[in-house]
This record gives sequence, structure tokens and C-alpha cells, in this order.
Amino acid sequence: MKLVIAVLAVLALPIGAAVAEAPAACEVPDSFVSGDTDLARVTTAIKDTHRLDISVIGTGSSALPGPDGARFAYPARLEDLLKQQLKGIDIKVTAHVQSRETTADMDSGLEKILADDKPVLVIWQAGTADALDGVEPEDFRASLDDGVDTIQTAGADVILMNMQYSPRTESMLDVSAYADTMRWVAQQRGALLFDRLGIMHYWNDAGTFDLYAATKKYDMARRVHDCIGRALASQIINAAHLDAMRMQSTTH
Repeated sequence: MKLVIAVLAVLALPIGAAVAEAPAACEVPDSFVSGDTDLARVTTAIKDTHRLDISVIGTGSSALPGPDGARFAYPARLEDLLKQQLKGIDIKVTAHVQSRETTADMDSGLEKILADDKPVLVIWQAGTADALDGVEPEDFRASLDDGVDTIQTAGADVILMNMQYSPRTESMLDVSAYADTMRWVAQQRGALLFDRLGIMHYWNDAGTFDLYAATKKYDMARRVHDCIGRALASQIINAAHLDAMRMQSTTH
């Protein structure tokens, strides 16, 4: 129990990580936001209805503290960024965030979320709570696989988002088995993987963010979430082949 509490305390730190003075941008290599999997349902929905409904399902790392935290967390930033880049499209991102839920917990609530939101895209952030609780990787895989099947059967595309990168917790919590499992399920199910673990590792190595240092300043946390939202928006636009629409938006 003491180890879990210690790891939880440290896991909160990358979200409030200190940001290096330079560079201010948070670009990532194209390899992180491109892939062989298409978001075909997203493409069709935008073409036929000019509407995009997205559900984000996640745990504490998909939220920010404070009374206005939701406005600056990556689900809200994703909605704003997609609206900026895809003019004329009615975009709604609905976040379902509950701290410390395992993948099995989230799986059990998927049907209600899908029925209520009727999303064409679900972004499912998972893995950290399972690692903290010591869920067997095979059980994690089964829950994740079942959930992706439920989402796809309901007619939505899926993006699986893995855990955060934290150099402060590497020695305390090994998430590699869960990250590998998420990649495998994404490949087997024809889902996209948003490699948050790899992206944040890249930002730390590049000096964009110092994820080892810690601060309680909310503006630092907001910049991390803004960057996650930007990378997600790029991945969605690339996988749904909406580059031409984005170019039209930027020329008007």
C-alpha cells in the first residue's frame, strides 16, 4: 500500500511538470501521429453529416485539478483545436474521467457511454491504474480487447492512449508490459494507438518539458495537456485524411 501511495504521488508530477524555457513548441516526429490505420468512420461522418462526436474515456491523468481544470485538460483542448482546424464541422468532445479506474471498470461502463454519447470516435486512455493495482497483463488484455470490440460493434472508431512517461517513477512502476499489450490490441483490432508514453519521453529527451522536475503551478500542467491535445488533433486529421480540409481552413 505504501508503494502505491508513493507512486500515485509521483505520477501526478509529470502533469505539473516544469517546462523548459526553450523550446516553447511541442512538436513531435511524424511517426508518432501517422500510421497505417484509417479512421474510416470519422471520415464518413464528417463527409456525410459535417459532424464529429468524440468520447474520451480515461482516469486521473486525463484531467486537471482546480475549478476550471476541465477547460484546460486535453479533451477540451482537443475540441478547441479541431474546431480551429476543421471549419464548418460541428465537433463535440465529451470526457468521462474517473480516477483510479481499471480497464475492467471502464469496460463495464462502455455500453452506457456509447448509448448516451453516440460517438463516431472513442479515445480510451488506460493502463496506469492496472499497473498500480497489479492487474495481470493477460487480464488487462482481455478487458481492453473486450472494450474495443464493444466500441467497434457500436459503430465507432477507436484510439487507445497509453500511460504517461515519468522518469521519476520508472524504478517504482514498470508499465512496459501494459504498453506492449495496448500496442498489440490496437494492431489486432485495427485501432489506432496514441503513444503518449513515447511522445512524453521524446519531449523530455528533447528538453521541451523537464518531466523529472515538479511544480504545482497550473500553467505548466496546462501546457502539457495543450500539447497532448495538439498531437491528438494531428493524429485524427491524418488518420481520417482530412489534411485538405485543414488546409482550406487555414487559407480563409
